[in-house]
Amino acid sequence: MAEHNSLDELRAYHFSRKKRSAAIIAITAAALFATFTATLMVGNYTIPWNEVFAVLFGGGSPADRQIVMDIRLPRLLCCCLVGAALSLSGLAMQSLFKNPMASPSILGISSGAAFGASLAISFGAGAAVMGTYSVPFMAFAFCFVTMGIVYLIARTKYGVATVTLLLAGVAVGAFFNGLVSLMQYIADEDTLAAIVYWTMGSFNKCVWDSFYLAAVPILLGIAVILFRSRELNLISAGEEQAANMGVNVKRTRILIILGTSLCVGGSVAISGTIGFVGLIVPHIFRMLVGPSHKLLIPLCVFGGAAFMMGIDTISKAAFSVSVPVGILTSLLGAPFFVYVMKTKKKEMWE
Repeated sequence: MAEHNSLDELRAYHFSRKKRSAAIIAITAAALFATFTATLMVGNYTIPWNEVFAVLFGGGSPADRQIVMDIRLPRLLCCCLVGAALSLSGLAMQSLFKNPMASPSILGISSGAAFGASLAISFGAGAAVMGTYSVPFMAFAFCFVTMGIVYLIARTKYGVATVTLLLAGVAVGAFFNGLVSLMQYIADEDTLAAIVYWTMGSFNKCVWDSFYLAAVPILLGIAVILFRSRELNLISAGEEQAANMGVNVKRTRILIILGTSLCVGGSVAISGTIGFVGLIVPHIFRMLVGPSHKLLIPLCVFGGAAFMMGIDTISKAAFSVSVPVGILTSLLGAPFFVYVMKTKKKEMWE
């Protein structure tokens, strides 16, 4: 009888947890929809919600249609893509390397992308092949180059140590930051302004072409990570245990790194370098629902998109000029980084 009662209690506990997780996903999806609708209304010219929906369904005045369809909608869709991609990339890295500090910005990927973009801005690198898309192309390419360098430095015959990985990321990121600073030093005034603005991270230049440019690599990267959620669950508990349960750890690691690079590359190609999103969003949801990636992946996609739209709206509405979103995420992320470092010491140094 006692055993039967214990089994019932266990089932009730799991059912309650599933209900709670489903409620959190539903609330996050609703928050995404509400944020998307609200941000279509807000700007230098406020449009009532009924007019916004009229425009989205083919009606509305010509002026409202131009503002919503040609300016705000592509910008918000880019925010959604970038927020989802950076959040999911941070989650994947933290799980893959079992370290709460891992994120695209911490591992130097953003610095490598900034160097690639700076090469295109300063010297026209990639223009012969990609023309006007040389800056996003070079930023995208150097995401892969940087991730490969960091991984090769951190890799030993015993595997990839998390501390070594972080140190390799810091070193490679510092090296690329130095190269970017060198190009800024030797650049003329116009080139310097372009490099600095790009490294701050902004959606001010996002149009429909930007959305189409980023959609393919980001959605492909999200799909790669999504289909490896089970393997991520097992690897985050321990690589040896995962291998014993039939996971090809080496192949999974390569696929996750590839998916992460696609997400980050597509993001920086259209928005520049935006830091700390991949640190903030995954940790918030991990505290709410636990370590299951079947829950964390959709939450990071929805929550990351809503977070980025909210930050972008604040950057436009709370200041007299449109502040680059990378500045605001850094102001939020730096203290959050310290909080994680103080509360997750054990995981960080294992």
